[in-house]
Amino acid sequence: MSGDSHPLRRSTDRSPAPGTRTVTLVLTVRPGEACPGPVLDGLLDQVPPSVREVVLIGGRAAEGAVREGMEVRRLGDWDFTRGDIPHAALLAATGDLIVLMNADGSMSPHEIPHYLHYLESGYDFVKGSRFIAGGDCADYPLPRRLGHRALLRVARRLYGQHLTDLWYGFCAFRRPFVDLLDLREDGVELGAELVTHALHYGLRVAEVPSRERPRRPAGRAGPPHPRTVRDGARILGTLLEERPHNALSRLTRVPFRGSHGASG
Repeated sequence: MSGDSHPLRRSTDRSPAPGTRTVTLVLTVRPGEACPGPVLDGLLDQVPPSVREVVLIGGRAAEGAVREGMEVRRLGDWDFTRGDIPHAALLAATGDLIVLMNADGSMSPHEIPHYLHYLESGYDFVKGSRFIAGGDCADYPLPRRLGHRALLRVARRLYGQHLTDLWYGFCAFRRPFVDLLDLREDGVELGAELVTHALHYGLRVAEVPSRERPRRPAGRAGPPHPRTVRDGARILGTLLEERPHNALSRLTRVPFRGSHGASG
């Protein structure tokens, strides 16, 4: 196996020239989005020319080429109760590079080239962040924000990584990473599951700023946000399950901020 095909390739390894890899965009339409037509059509119009294949879960799009050089394949509907995003879409993608984003209008295809640039520069996994310079979040309730901060602190202690956005679902990675995943429809957002596996396998992770826009307001049968307590507990379980072998000793050796001065 060449160094380039290995999922742990580093930036010092040889890689193909930029633009020579094929790119698949995985678009997900949440259950209850019965008529996402205008939003979905607008997203497809904005997809950059580097994307040659679109795998669509839910929603409706014409089969075959939407524009010259791009093919859209629809895998069908999916059940919200079986998982927030069906993993079958990743297995169906054929591109060398895979980009994952929601089709609810909250994520912009104009940002895709930024993600691809970091993959071509040697990173293994590129994820969007709403909480670094240049990023933004249109709708993030306080309970979910507090839960996210708590999980970030745990992730930093367990993995030694200083990420700023743990479960944002806009990300990109090289296809060999899919083979490393133990894909399960367990109700946890796929964004958080992918990040946890990337940290577990020691992949080079880059965060890029992303501006989350307001979701399309009408016609949704599913909840606008996954349940904070339910998903937080499951994500915490995934973080602990996938932790490095030395993570717990690091967690107990280095106290959380604010624990200094506590009575013994």
